[in-house]
Amino acid sequence: MPDDILSSLIMSLKKDRETIERAIALMEELLPAGDVEIFHPAEVKGRRGRRSMGAEERKQVSERMKRYWRKQRSR
Repeated sequence: MPDDILSSLIMSLKKDRETIERAIALMEELLPAGDVEIFHPAEVKGRRGRRSMGAEERKQVSERMKRYWRKQRSR
C-alpha cells in the first residue's frame, strides 16, 4: 500500500515539474534575447555575519567605553 501511494506521489510531482518547466520556457520566450538570468539565492542575500569596523569607528567606540567605565568607577 505505501509503495502505491509513493509511486502516485512521484508521478504527480513529475507531471507538476513538466508543467512548470513548460511555463518557464514560455515565459523565457517573452523576454528579449540575452535577458534570461539564472536566479542564485546565495548571491541575492549578500554577506552574513558581523561587518568590520573602520579605524575611526573603533576609536569612537574606545573613547565612549572609556567614558562609560570612568563614570562607573566614580560611583
